[in-house]
Amino acid sequence: MADPVRVISSGELAAGHATPGMQRQLALDTGSMWSGLVHTEPGAESGWHHHDGFETTLYVVSGVMRMQFGPGGQQSADAGPGDFVHVPPGVVHREVNPTADRSSAVVVRAGSGTPVVNVDGPDPD
Repeated sequence: MADPVRVISSGELAAGHATPGMQRQLALDTGSMWSGLVHTEPGAESGWHHHDGFETTLYVVSGVMRMQFGPGGQQSADAGPGDFVHVPPGVVHREVNPTADRSSAVVVRAGSGTPVVNVDGPDPD
């Protein structure tokens, strides 16, 4: 029989993987799926990182999340409340909060490998 439905309350969230400039909170990690929250403070830039073999989808709850990626980190896309962001496996990126308000998003990752790999930055080419 499958495991029963489970509710993870906000008080049960644990500290997630560390990346400078952002705070992650873990709700559930099954080995092939990771879910939780991410918060970026006003004006903050996260460190560069990727999610190994995991696809990542974010749902922005509040604030603005600017995703920087691509050669030399020169590409960007902004997402606001109600928007979804998809990051394919292995794509080096960082989150930037360009506003005076904290940003928060729900994060779900599916795949395998190391959920967060911090790196020096994207390839220049």
